[in-house]
Amino acid sequence: MNRHIWLLTSYLLLASRLAWGADFVSPSEPPFFIDKERGWFWREVGPESTLEPKKKLEKAKPDTETKHLPPPIPPQNQPTKSEIPEPSPLSTEWFRKNLEHYRDKAIDNPSPENVAAYYYLQRVMMDKAQRFTDVARRVVMSDPLLDENQRRPIATFAANEANYQAGIASEQALAAVAKQAGLLFFFRSDCRYCHIQAPLLALLEKRFGFKVYAVSLDGQAMPNGLYPDFRVDQGQAHLLGVVSTPALFLMKPPDGIVQLAQGAVSLDDLSGRILLAAKDNGWIDQGVYEATRGERHTPNLVPTPSVMDNEILVNPANLIGTLQRQSGLQPVSPSPTANPWSP
Repeated sequence: MNRHIWLLTSYLLLASRLAWGADFVSPSEPPFFIDKERGWFWREVGPESTLEPKKKLEKAKPDTETKHLPPPIPPQNQPTKSEIPEPSPLSTEWFRKNLEHYRDKAIDNPSPENVAAYYYLQRVMMDKAQRFTDVARRVVMSDPLLDENQRRPIATFAANEANYQAGIASEQALAAVAKQAGLLFFFRSDCRYCHIQAPLLALLEKRFGFKVYAVSLDGQAMPNGLYPDFRVDQGQAHLLGVVSTPALFLMKPPDGIVQLAQGAVSLDDLSGRILLAAKDNGWIDQGVYEATRGERHTPNLVPTPSVMDNEILVNPANLIGTLQRQSGLQPVSPSPTANPWSP
């Protein structure tokens, strides 16, 4: 009896599933029980006549769209290859364009003529470069505005003297800045970089007279005992944008404050940053700052944009004269045959 009930239940479940799946079967297709020889995964391919309209429609679609596209705009004012002038033979532009061709030809077909032609052209280019170098040296050494040796000595013995003089000028400038400004030092008691930065600040304080204002971010003193009279941060670090320690600022009353570094810096680097900040803020002049770098004061050749125009730029003589006047000097270019001692 139980076996009959189980069979009846299974039949009803199967029938309900078949009825549910019948909604997804085309009415033209026979049910599975009538045409079960085809199997579950049988799929009929429709007749070709039903596919042809779709193909024709797909082919016709691009044609209808292209009819509405605007015609292409022909390029204007674009020179053709034949209209572009060729560079002058053996000019720098010619070498840039053709020298590699001769090299490749000599590599692919290394006949004596091809190899010699490449090396002859290379020799012409080197001779042109040597000629330019000779003229460049003559021009630079005859014009103090162009001679870098006039700004800072190049010879070793003179460069050493410049470095010595720069050291003296730096000490004098730092002492002058220390009379006007102090150092703001943010630290944390658990910051090891703060521990090694503090002795360098103490050296600046002792040597040049800088006043160091130490501020603790965690309210604790440093374990090395430096700056025991520190102040606790009351939000100043946030206002100044402090994100890491040690953080150093150059501070000049009443409201001058310049960031120097966030992170440990060497004594030389810190001294250079102090001098640069002082120069940018007008606490020392340009000549004093250049002396700290071992440089002589030289005119500034950077012209204002309103001074230069195309007529000046295309004429070398006008370009030189404009830059010389912009520097504040009007040097006279000496004649190579002039004798200043002649009556």
